[in-house]
Amino acid sequence: MNPVLTSIPPYLVLAVAALAVLALPRRAGHAAAALATAFTFAQAVLLGDGGAGAHLATQLFGFDVVLFNVDQFSLLMGVVVGFLATAAVLYAYGSDAPTWVTAFALIYVSSTVGTIYAGDWLTLIFFWELMAVTSTLLVWQYGGKAVRAGYRYALFHGIGGTFLLGAVVVHGASMLGSVPADEIFLFAEATGIHASATLLAAIGIGINCGFIFLHTWLPDTYPRPHVAASVFLSVFTTKTAVYVMYRAFPDGGMWLAYLGGFMAVYGAFFALLQYDPRRLLSYHIQAQVGYMLAGLGLATYVGDFAVTGGFAHLFNNVLYKSLLFMAVGVVIYRTGVEDIKEMGGLWRVMPVTFLVYLVGAASITAVPGFNGFISKGMVIDSAHEVHNYELLLGEGLLWWLLILGGVGTFMSFIKLGYYMFFHGSATLNPKDATRFQTVGMALAGGACVFFGTPATYGYLVDLMPFTEAIAPQLHPYSTSHLTESAALMAAGFVGFFALKRPLGWLAHRMPDVDAVTYPAAFYLGRGSVWGVTELWAAVDRFVMDLVGVIEWTAMHPREALARAGVDVEIRTGIGRSVLFLTLAAGVALFVFVLS
Repeated sequence: MNPVLTSIPPYLVLAVAALAVLALPRRAGHAAAALATAFTFAQAVLLGDGGAGAHLATQLFGFDVVLFNVDQFSLLMGVVVGFLATAAVLYAYGSDAPTWVTAFALIYVSSTVGTIYAGDWLTLIFFWELMAVTSTLLVWQYGGKAVRAGYRYALFHGIGGTFLLGAVVVHGASMLGSVPADEIFLFAEATGIHASATLLAAIGIGINCGFIFLHTWLPDTYPRPHVAASVFLSVFTTKTAVYVMYRAFPDGGMWLAYLGGFMAVYGAFFALLQYDPRRLLSYHIQAQVGYMLAGLGLATYVGDFAVTGGFAHLFNNVLYKSLLFMAVGVVIYRTGVEDIKEMGGLWRVMPVTFLVYLVGAASITAVPGFNGFISKGMVIDSAHEVHNYELLLGEGLLWWLLILGGVGTFMSFIKLGYYMFFHGSATLNPKDATRFQTVGMALAGGACVFFGTPATYGYLVDLMPFTEAIAPQLHPYSTSHLTESAALMAAGFVGFFALKRPLGWLAHRMPDVDAVTYPAAFYLGRGSVWGVTELWAAVDRFVMDLVGVIEWTAMHPREALARAGVDVEIRTGIGRSVLFLTLAAGVALFVFVLS
C-alpha cells in the first residue's frame, strides 16, 4: 500500500483546498476544490484494497487517539462523501456560488470527513463540533433570513454536541477498570457507547439525525442559504449522524428501529403539506433517515443484513437527495421562485432539469432500475423478518410504518414534479441548467442509475459491509419486490390525486411543532433574561440602600440611636476612640489571616 494514502488524512487536503478557493481566482480555486474532493474519493476507493487499519495513532491528554481510522464503514462513507462533494463543487461553480460559499462548504466537508475517519470518541467529538460550526458558517454566509435560521441551527447543534460530549465523558468514566486507562475511548476497545451513556448519546446524535420533535432545524434551515450550499448541507450532517449512531449502537435496538419507522411516516406526511420545494425535500431527509435508522435498529433481530440495508440506503440517499436539491436549485436559480404553486410547465423549457428530477424522484421513491429500490427493499425486507417475533408494539407494525412512509414519499414527489413541471400555464420561460450544473447533476444521477439496474447493482453490494454474508440473501428483482413496488407506485398516484385538495386545505392548518417550540423558546428565553436582570437589579438596590443606611448611621450615630429609642451618651475621648479603632483593626486582621 502506498504510504501516501495512509499518511495524509483527507480532511487536511480539503482544509488546504478551502484556503486555496479564497486565495486563487474563482475558476482555479474551484478546480483545486474539485481535485481535493476527488482525492478523498480516490483515496477511499484505493484504501479498500488492503488499507484497513488504524493510522496516525497518537496520544491526547494521556489517552490513545486514532486520527485516521480505516475500516469497511469509514471507507464506505469516504467513497460517497468524496464522490458527491466533487459533484457538488462543480455544481456550485455552475451556480455562480460566491467563493466564500465553496470555501465554507469545503471546510464543512473536511470536518465531516474527520468525523468519518475518527478512530476514537475524543477525535470524533472534536470533528463533530467542528462540523456544527462550519455548517453554521455556510448557512450564515447567505445573510437575510438565513442568519436567524442559522442561529437556531447553531443552538440545536450546540445542545446536541453538549449531550454527545456528556455521553463520551460518562462512557470514559464507566470504562475505567475494564480496559487500560489510556485506551478507554478507542472504538477498537469497546462495542459501541457504554450502556450508562445510552440516553445522552441517543439525544446528542438524534438531534443531528432529525429525531421527531428534535428535527425542526432541518426544514427551517436548509431552504434558506444559497442553492449550492443547500446541496452540501442536505447530505452530510444527517448521514454522518447515522454513521455515528452505528458507532454508538452497533448492535441496534428495536427502540431505534421503531423511532426510524415513525420518522419515515412523520417526515413524509409533513413533506406532503409543503409548497417550498427545498422545505419539502428537507422533510424527506428526516423520512429517509428513518429508513436508515430502522435498518440499524433491526440488527437486534436480523443482524448484518439489516445493517447493510441501512448503510446501503445511507449511501444511495447521499446521491439521490443531493441530486434532487440540485434539480430544485436549478429551478430556483433560473426563476427566482420558491413556491411551487407559482411554477408549472417547466418541462418544456428545462428538459435537462426535468430529466434529472425524474431520476432523483425515481430513486427516492424506490422505482425498479434506480438505486433506492435496492436499499429500501433491503430495509423493508428486514422489517418483514420481525414478524416472527412477539414485539412490544405488535407484529408487523414497523413494516407497515415503512410501507406507509413509502406511499407518502411517492405522493410527495408526484406533487413536487406536478407543480414544478406540469401544473398551470407556462408563464415562466427560464433557461435550463448551466454546463457545470449539468455535469454535477450527471455525476450524481448517473450513480443513481448505475447502482440500481439489474446488471450493475452488484457494485453497490460490493461496497457495503458484510458483503460476503449478505450477497446470497439479496434478490431485489424478485417477483414479490417488483409487485410491492408497483403497488406502492399505484397507491402513491391514486393517493395524491385523490387527496390533492384536502392536502392543500390541510397545508395551511397543520403546523409542525416549531409553531409552538420556537415561540415558547423565545418567550422563555426573554422571560429568563428579564427575570435574571430584575433579580440582579433588586439585589443591587437592596445592597445600595443598605450601604446608604450604614453610611448615614456612621455619620449620625446619636440620631440613629434616638430613632431606635435608645437614650445614651456615646461621646468619648480621643484615647478611648483610638483604642476601639485599634481593637477593631486587630480583629479584622486576625480574621483575614485565619481565612
